[in-house]
Amino acid sequence: MTTGGLSRARGAAGNQSFIRDQMKSYILERGLKAGDPLPNEQELMAQLGVGRHPLREAMKALQAVGIIEIRHGYGTYVGEVSLQSLEDGLAFRMSQSMAGDLRDVQNVLEVRQAIEVGLADDVVAHFTSHGYDSLEPIVERMEAKAESGEYFPDEDWAFHQALYEPLGNALVIDLLSVFWRTFAQVDVRLPGARYSPADAATWHRDLLNTLQTGDSDAFAHSMKKHFHGIHSRLDD
Repeated sequence: MTTGGLSRARGAAGNQSFIRDQMKSYILERGLKAGDPLPNEQELMAQLGVGRHPLREAMKALQAVGIIEIRHGYGTYVGEVSLQSLEDGLAFRMSQSMAGDLRDVQNVLEVRQAIEVGLADDVVAHFTSHGYDSLEPIVERMEAKAESGEYFPDEDWAFHQALYEPLGNALVIDLLSVFWRTFAQVDVRLPGARYSPADAATWHRDLLNTLQTGDSDAFAHSMKKHFHGIHSRLDD
C-alpha cells in the first residue's frame, strides 16, 4: 500500500537505504525539478512510517549529494544535483595516488582522453558547418603567453570548453571540468619534466589546424598527441 506515492515502511524505521530510495522515487515519479518543494518533516514521517532521527539522517545524506536542498526556516526542496561529490572523491584519490604508483592520476587522464577523442567526429562536424572564429583568438592568446614563457591554464580550459559547448551536452562539460580541476591540483607535483608553454601552444595550434581540415581522424590523432605530451610526465 502506498500513500501519496511513498511506500509506508513496515519495520524499516532505521533503514537509511529505504528512506533514501523512497525519497528519490517520490521525486522521479512526480517529475519534480530543482527548486520544487518537498513535503515537510511531519508529512514525510507519516507517509514513510519512520521516526524523526532516521529521516533526518537520510535527508542529510541526500543533501550531501545534491538530491535535496534543506533551507533552514523555509523547507526542503529538490536539489540542483552537481558532480561535487565526484570531484571531491577524485581529488582525494589523486592526492593519495601521488604518494603511490600514480595509477589514479593516469586513470583520470585516460577517461578524459577517451571522452575528447571519442567526440572528434561531432566536433569536426560542428565546426566545419559553423566556422572556427571562437577558437583562433584563444590559440593566439596561448601563443602570446608562450612567447613570454608563461603557462596559460585559463586559455587551455577555454579552448577545450569551446570545442564541446556547441555540442549541447552539458554533462560532457561538467565531467571534463571535474577532471580538469582535479588534475590541476596535482599537476605541479607530478614527477616528470613538465612540458613547456611552447609545447602546449604547439599542441593547440595543431588541434586547430587539423580541425580546419575537416578530417576527423586527423583531429582525433592530434588530440591523442596532445594527451601523450601530458602522459609522458607520468612515464618518466
